[in-house]
Amino acid sequence: MPDTSRNDHAQRRENRDPNESFNPVPRLMLGLIAVLLAWALYYIYAARPATLPALGDRRSAEVLAAIPARAVDGEQIFGANCAACHQAAGTGIPQVFPPLAGSAWVNGSEQVLIQILLHGVNGSIEVAGNTFNGEMPAFGDKLGDAEIAAVASYIRNQWGNQAGAVTAEAVQAQRTRTAGRSTPWNGGAELATLK
Repeated sequence: MPDTSRNDHAQRRENRDPNESFNPVPRLMLGLIAVLLAWALYYIYAARPATLPALGDRRSAEVLAAIPARAVDGEQIFGANCAACHQAAGTGIPQVFPPLAGSAWVNGSEQVLIQILLHGVNGSIEVAGNTFNGEMPAFGDKLGDAEIAAVASYIRNQWGNQAGAVTAEAVQAQRTRTAGRSTPWNGGAELATLK
């Protein structure tokens, strides 16, 4: 017969498992919840969520219409989309990404540069006496005509480049000219046919 006195003694030494009692939530906590709820209701009322979202800062439509449109910043577009590969100084990365400084592709025909920006390039291209075999992404779907014109104008007038500015109308004309194209240009050989 097992010795039950030992088991009884072990059970008496141990504390009972903790359990939730019927203590109410502290009044301080209830007061804090009530204050936060009142503040939230006041905030929603004061914010006037029924107003037009376009007028969130409470300016009238006439005031917003009178603000002149800010010019597209080619340097900012270049920094956000191109500088990682071509570098901030337009030097590119040797044997990996071609330089834009002194590049005949940048300083030459604006039509070719626009097409490169619109559709990208895939394959071998010679820049400044070096051959690069890589892939440049297309920006035609990502950037509008004014943005492509701004970044093209920026790189054509930086780092010693002295080519003319590119207009949004020129970009629109080139976009229309190759509207059916869905693939990148196949290297420098195919780009040379655009000149």
